[in-house]
Amino acid sequence: MERATVIVAIDGPSGTGKSSTSKAVAAQLGLSYLDTGAQYRAITWWMVSNGIDIEDPSAIAAVAGKPEIVSGTDPSGPTITVDGTDVAGPIRTQEVTSKVSAVSAVPEVRARITELQRSIASGAENGIVVEGRDIGTTVLPDADLKIFLTASPEARAARRSGELKGSDVQATREALLKRDAADSSRKTSPLAKADDAVEVDTSDLTLQQVIECVVTLVEEKRAGK
Repeated sequence: MERATVIVAIDGPSGTGKSSTSKAVAAQLGLSYLDTGAQYRAITWWMVSNGIDIEDPSAIAAVAGKPEIVSGTDPSGPTITVDGTDVAGPIRTQEVTSKVSAVSAVPEVRARITELQRSIASGAENGIVVEGRDIGTTVLPDADLKIFLTASPEARAARRSGELKGSDVQATREALLKRDAADSSRKTSPLAKADDAVEVDTSDLTLQQVIECVVTLVEEKRAGK
């Protein structure tokens, strides 16, 4: 029997394991994968590279439609390009990280990227795992399964510091909480848990345990449970 196509939305703040979990679940179940945060980073990188004033929302809004952002959806090797340039590395710099919340808060940017995300999701023939901060609430409110990953600030900071190789855990924790506050308080599509989302606290779980938990939830949804 052919398996039903399934659209999975995975939301949550930084450091909860969203990316690692989403990629692994998509790969294990033969689904496409979309990192929506990378798209916001990509447009932020473009703004910085083109000298747009990040403190001026109107300046950002005026050029939000200019860059061509293309996301590859293979979970084993997701790609992202801007105007044909591979930006997978550049979008992870501290400069982009420190400015992405400001750019992401501009309504015209969110409208542009949301439209792109919906187009990618609707075109995924076998189904897709889409990870971000407003997927279940705004981008794909009709997703078949919505999951909201959480974790304590301490657990998140420890993970992110490990990823950043030797960065200060306390400073990382403060940066994460600052990003949470910015993302949760913005007027357009704030970070929030959808009412019908399944919350999974990853604080005391290994990555493999989180993956297994989400895979089970997806399989149950596919089976119509």
